[in-house]
Amino acid sequence: MPVLTSADGTAIAYERTGAGPALILVDGAMCHRASGPMRPLAAALSPTFTVFTYDRRGRGESSDTPPYAVAREVDDLRALVAVAGGRAGVYGLSSGAALALRTAAGGTGITRLALYEPPFLAEIDNGARAKAEYTRRLDELLGTGRRGDAVTLFMTYVGVPEPAIAGLRAQPGWAAFEAIAPTLPYDEAVLGDGHVPRDIAAAIVVPTLVLGGGASPARLQQAAKATAAAIPTAEHRTLDGQTHDVAPDAIAPVLAEFFTG
Repeated sequence: MPVLTSADGTAIAYERTGAGPALILVDGAMCHRASGPMRPLAAALSPTFTVFTYDRRGRGESSDTPPYAVAREVDDLRALVAVAGGRAGVYGLSSGAALALRTAAGGTGITRLALYEPPFLAEIDNGARAKAEYTRRLDELLGTGRRGDAVTLFMTYVGVPEPAIAGLRAQPGWAAFEAIAPTLPYDEAVLGDGHVPRDIAAAIVVPTLVLGGGASPARLQQAAKATAAAIPTAEHRTLDGQTHDVAPDAIAPVLAEFFTG
């Protein structure tokens, strides 16, 4: 397992597969290489690209260095671009899309950028109030060691039905969710106040594709459209029938077309 050392000394575990132009995949909340959509997506893209997946700090086999700062996660992604040869396309999912957006605005060797449903939910009615309350409650639960309840809060906030959450809590795999729960505030920090960071988005100059799922909640579709509108070089596209948990085989051909364009 390759490991890179980020600017603050954090060890970031990553994988490289395939051959072709470099493409980096950035996970959203609660995901890392061994748990989430990026390994299957990397497998689908590897005939065309050299695909890099990695564990964001505090997850999987990566270490962590407190205190957390968004700039440190940006440094992690910059370091992976350097490992990829200094130039790479980047695809980010959910909060990973927000992280990719912030990194691309810094002119760090990212050549093309694809974002799937960055959850800037303050763009909808009462979204800012809901995010503030979610963040307050999340900090309270994690501060008292209630990791399982923090995961439940997150899942409820993003729209997972209560019966589905109850079923997940009864499964042995719930412990893995609890293990990664302390990184949930990292995702909230990356999302800022929940609005699209328009000053940052305006600084992006590379070709950008912002995607939404046609079967996703309206608030996520609206957030994707608002993100695209804020990036001067962006186009927006909807994937029919897809939700926030976009299927790797549905998005892989879209990404392959965009990143080879």
